Amino acid sequence: MKNNIFIRFLMVFLLIGFSWNVFAQDEAFNKDDMIINAGVGLGTYISDKGLSMTVPPISASFEYGIVDLFNDRGGIGVGGYAAYLLRKSDEGNYNVGNFIIGPRGLFHYQFVDKLDTYAGIMFGYNIVSSSYQVPSASGFSSTFFLGGRYYFTNNVAVFGELGYGVSPLQLGFTFKF
Repeated sequence: MKNNIFIRFLMVFLLIGFSWNVFAQDEAFNKDDMIINAGVGLGTYISDKGLSMTVPPISASFEYGIVDLFNDRGGIGVGGYAAYLLRKSDEGNYNVGNFIIGPRGLFHYQFVDKLDTYAGIMFGYNIVSSSYQVPSASGFSSTFFLGGRYYFTNNVAVFGELGYGVSPLQLGFTFKF
């Protein structure tokens, strides 16, 4: 059921992506660009024995370009990030949720046309909630990540990020405004 919903989500956004504008010519990240990412994580670093995943890591982020660099082939962006993950006990008698939120800073450099590559850091707060009374594991964390966005059009891309956060690998869609 969950895989079926994800496949439908993927097909709708691919259809939208191919119907917008003409194919992108040169999609470097520049000053005043606004980006929204929506993604799903594969795997997680957050683990507890006796818990299994019920909602995979889902994330959303926003980024705004503040500086152009290297003859407009690069830039610096700032923004925010939010992610959610839900796990349940193997016995099914309680749930544990993680909600991660925080600001991000990113450095972009375009090596190849249509491909925006970047590295970044995030300082976040992990809010842990449980339907079972356990000591809170909420707290601050920092995350480093590497990513890339491949643009199908001037406004739509797919992205992937590797790093230490809610998930070691996040994949999804990017919308540029």
